[in-house]
Amino acid sequence: MKYQVLVDFTDKETKHIYRKGDSYPVKGRTKKARLDELLSPDNLRGQPLVKEVGENAN
Repeated sequence: MKYQVLVDFTDKETKHIYRKGDSYPVKGRTKKARLDELLSPDNLRGQPLVKEVGENAN
């Protein structure tokens, strides 16, 4: 799956700065638990930070 950043944030694990509209993750893969955290409001910001956009999104 591909994911798109909804709001600007700095990833607490990689320290990479993501901007609204960026693809997530910037490279490689991410752990399912981390992805679940970013997709839900169960994170430090209290809101979803990424959304699923499908396989062919850029």
